[in-house]
Amino acid sequence: MAEIIDGKQVAQDVIAIVTNSSAELKAKGVVPGLAVVMVGEDPASQVYVASKSRKAKECGFHSVQHTLPAETSQGMLLALIAELNADPAIHGILVQLPLPDRIDSGAVIQAIAPDKDVDGFHFINVGKLGTGETATAFVPCTPAGSLLLIERVRGRDLSGLNAVVVGRSNIVGKPMANLLLAANCTVTIAHSRTKDLRALCRTADILVAAVGRPEMVKGDWIKDGATVVDVGINRVPAPEKGDGKSRLVGDVDYKHAAERAGAITPVPGGVGPMTIAMLMANTLVSACRMARIEPPKF
Repeated sequence: MAEIIDGKQVAQDVIAIVTNSSAELKAKGVVPGLAVVMVGEDPASQVYVASKSRKAKECGFHSVQHTLPAETSQGMLLALIAELNADPAIHGILVQLPLPDRIDSGAVIQAIAPDKDVDGFHFINVGKLGTGETATAFVPCTPAGSLLLIERVRGRDLSGLNAVVVGRSNIVGKPMANLLLAANCTVTIAHSRTKDLRALCRTADILVAAVGRPEMVKGDWIKDGATVVDVGINRVPAPEKGDGKSRLVGDVDYKHAAERAGAITPVPGGVGPMTIAMLMANTLVSACRMARIEPPKF
């Protein structure tokens, strides 16, 4: 059976570094500040925003939450972002998606100052990552966390390993591929139109599944000894638990994949906890950069 990669433990390790470094910054008169902005009252977004704000406070950050009415105009939202861009007490700005349909999400994200874009979605950060400038880019939190999990198993030197990323989204698939390229992997991006996806996946020393389809990657798609990172989180019916019940599964058929993989992330408890941890890490790094202090390594 495969080694189970414990995302909760790795996330705790990241948060411990962030908390200690935040205390050291405070002693120098710098308090990392994170502003989270939400428009409307989407229940899922409320849960995410509350968890991010709570974690920021646990890390010793100056945590600000702006919950705007659903009828907030794009102009009002952009004005708030401009204020946060200019606020020296704020080092990271996160706008919770999705936004109402009438607001241009792209325009809002690009309005965030690149050096406060702790989600890593601004074109400047995307461009830096794409050109290998990982030392100065903010990397999207989910792929950044996924790479840390891979490094826990494989070490920091991934030279010569074949990596296959299943999924080509701007949020996970593409930045994940760029991170693996920067780590000297040979990288293939696969997607819904890839021919003979099973055969391609079986070449992977590192397989990252980020396609958003429940248990799409089957056990016999896994190369013996491969490191499998399952980014998917899908809710499926679970009649065995009772009427109307459901359970969470990833994009990988975990039970059968674990029989072949060398190491694998579970769902839940794998990549999920890493996302908020890396958001805190990015915010700390932003505060360090603005204070011209060397940020910690994760």
